[in-house]
Amino acid sequence: MFKKYFLILVMIVAVSCNETRQNVSIEADKLHDSMQLLSDVIVHDIFSPPVASRIYAYASITAYEILAQNDANYLSLAGQLHGLESIPEPAEVVDYEVAAIEGFLLASRKLIFSEDKIEAYRQQWHQELLDMGLDQAVYDNSMAYAQQVVDHIFVWADKDNYKETRTFQKYTLSDDPDKWQPTPPAYMEAIEPHWNKIRPFVIDSASQFKPEPPTAYDMAEGSPFYKEAYEVYETGKNLNAERKEIASFWDCNPYVMNIHGHVMFATKKITPGGHWIGIAKIASQLSGAGLIKSAQTYTLTSIALADGFISCWDEKYRSNLVRPETVINKFIDEDWTPLLQTPPFPEYSSGHSVISGAAGIALTSIYGEPFHFVDSTEAKYGLAVREFDSFIEASDEAAMSRLYGGIHYMPAIKNGVKQGRTLGRFVVNNIQMTKSKEKPKVTASK
Repeated sequence: MFKKYFLILVMIVAVSCNETRQNVSIEADKLHDSMQLLSDVIVHDIFSPPVASRIYAYASITAYEILAQNDANYLSLAGQLHGLESIPEPAEVVDYEVAAIEGFLLASRKLIFSEDKIEAYRQQWHQELLDMGLDQAVYDNSMAYAQQVVDHIFVWADKDNYKETRTFQKYTLSDDPDKWQPTPPAYMEAIEPHWNKIRPFVIDSASQFKPEPPTAYDMAEGSPFYKEAYEVYETGKNLNAERKEIASFWDCNPYVMNIHGHVMFATKKITPGGHWIGIAKIASQLSGAGLIKSAQTYTLTSIALADGFISCWDEKYRSNLVRPETVINKFIDEDWTPLLQTPPFPEYSSGHSVISGAAGIALTSIYGEPFHFVDSTEAKYGLAVREFDSFIEASDEAAMSRLYGGIHYMPAIKNGVKQGRTLGRFVVNNIQMTKSKEKPKVTASK
């Protein structure tokens, strides 16, 4: 009798130890960690701000589409984003949350250079899933399904003209004094002069939100343009500690060339879009957003950023306006240097103003205002945190940082904010991600 009960006990223990589960619980933090990894790789690989926005968008959309297929409260973006068709349905039993994270990582790996960094993280996560007891068949099905969705997404992505623009003719500099010229210390070539040829996600065309033209170039003393240039000069000469901190906090230049005597070295930083993706993470965590709402947050923000860069870059290479550093050194003070290093592309409109305006609207449409948050995005780059009471307030500060940094005239900032917020409202109003049509009110009027 004792042997009989002992045998039954052993069998129970054995079954318990070998128990597997069809599903495991994937918390939002796994998506946040995966997104942080992607941002770190983007910094490491030195992607330009426009290209980085494209990377964030396709990776985020991949995860969101998988999750939305399994949640009746969320809607697919198929038919809402230009050219996107419905993703395939799984043929076998899958864990949608597992498939979403896997899809995000697979999409990220296809979009960056340092694939090994994504792959190492991915393999570690796979082992975690098995250790958690995920059923092997469900594990295999989920991985296969994620790959199937990624293949579908990249058939769509490959039609956005990105690959074609890699072979387009290089930008030709103009000798006209009002046109952009490369600036010290690196005198880099123009970044992404054909970005307006990239297919937008939501906006109708790159030129849909064309801002009013910049002030006519005229460096005669007392002219409107001269006054704008002099404002940049005077502001740069009289910066207080607060304004210097603001300028540095929102610098977001992915490749700053430093020269000390005969030594040259580069400093890598997060892109402007990457900073707003960081804010999206903070907003999701503060609000207690679950996995799918966090995916929604990243997706809407990244789409607004991506279309914002397409719109902004369309204007940059149309107006092709000379940077303040060039005219100030030539006409006002040859020894003046801006606090921030001038980025390698034309001045008007301000990229940070446009994309911050768009991202601020996108995030407000999800979380409303006021929304107090501490922005610690730049802490890992040695900068202090900053506090804001709304995404609109943060986007206003991001825009003004460009004047403090000495890299933009005021019209590029003011009109850039207007351009970005108008575009952001269009994005928010023309895609629906939840069945509820009610959205938080956005009070920004600029």
